[in-house]
Amino acid sequence: MVNVMEKMPNHIGPQEFWQAVLQRDRRFQHLFVYGVRSTGVYCRPTCASRRPRREQVSFFPGPEAAERAGFRACRRCRPQENRFRDPQADLVQHVCRYIDAHLEEPVNLAALSREAGLSAFHLQRTFKRVLGVSPLQYARVRRLLSLKSRLKSGDDVTSAMYAVGYGSSSRLYEHAAGQLGMTPGAYRSGGAGTEIRYAITGSLVGRVLVAATERGVCAVRLGDSDSELVAELRGEFPLSSVREDAFGLAATVQSVMACVQGSDAHPDIALDIRGTAFQAKVWETLRRIPRGETRSYAQIAQAMKQPKSVRAVARAIASNPVAVIVPCHRVVRGDGTLGGYRWGLKRKQELLAAEGAAPNRAGM
Repeated sequence: MVNVMEKMPNHIGPQEFWQAVLQRDRRFQHLFVYGVRSTGVYCRPTCASRRPRREQVSFFPGPEAAERAGFRACRRCRPQENRFRDPQADLVQHVCRYIDAHLEEPVNLAALSREAGLSAFHLQRTFKRVLGVSPLQYARVRRLLSLKSRLKSGDDVTSAMYAVGYGSSSRLYEHAAGQLGMTPGAYRSGGAGTEIRYAITGSLVGRVLVAATERGVCAVRLGDSDSELVAELRGEFPLSSVREDAFGLAATVQSVMACVQGSDAHPDIALDIRGTAFQAKVWETLRRIPRGETRSYAQIAQAMKQPKSVRAVARAIASNPVAVIVPCHRVVRGDGTLGGYRWGLKRKQELLAAEGAAPNRAGM
């Protein structure tokens, strides 16, 4: 069996799903399936079939959701069948199905242990060995996917919230709003009534998409293909008015490009980014890292006076919606190595080189 012990990204959304399809990443093969509108077929992320165009792809939490949307199973990867060969992986799939059937309940390791017939310690270790995430992390991802699916299907926010296990509106907004990129109510309407203008330009790190609402910049994304960048933006907000406006955003793009080339973000750049209070605090702390310097995740947590929140800090950094303006590329591991980056380590390295980044220091 392929070794999947590397951790998944903390923030998992359409961009990560698409990258998983491109790389045929086995870590994701039990988290979602994707449907291809041009063929009417849905597949596993690991399917060996020819890769489709991004704009033709929709993501679903499982075969049942894809089939309800009118897609049929791929005959090559047979996503609706049990394809496990490893007995431990078979056991983990059984636990995954149990979690999926009880998303409205908190994850209870003791109950999962009884279901699996293993001690809590061995279940946790086996689960992480097979999927690379803990049962709690798996449940959070599935809950968010289910929430998105219900909201896009037309469920009201309250019904969707309780159906997938968010016990209160405060928990919903704490755990989901930041990853949706807007409030759940706005996400349910697909961004209806929101006008998003965008412009794309080239740079030393590839193509850069800058998108803004009337309130400010809502997205800065890095990639290789204009069509993929636009498809991701439209796919996340299908009912919003998305249009290209290179002329109207010229000054904003120029400010963003200055960041890409190694300058600090202009303090007058207005932002329209939504997240939890904790995420906002992390992003503001990142903006105080001086150009040419780096910080570790632990140093960010220390600067926020929350030294035990290193993992939560990492999740907030991974969900940063505006590359370079909020300089998440300036955060590295404690040993000074680059760590991860949502838009690829090569781009992170190039951005740091453009800033002449020095080794991280203890203070902010």
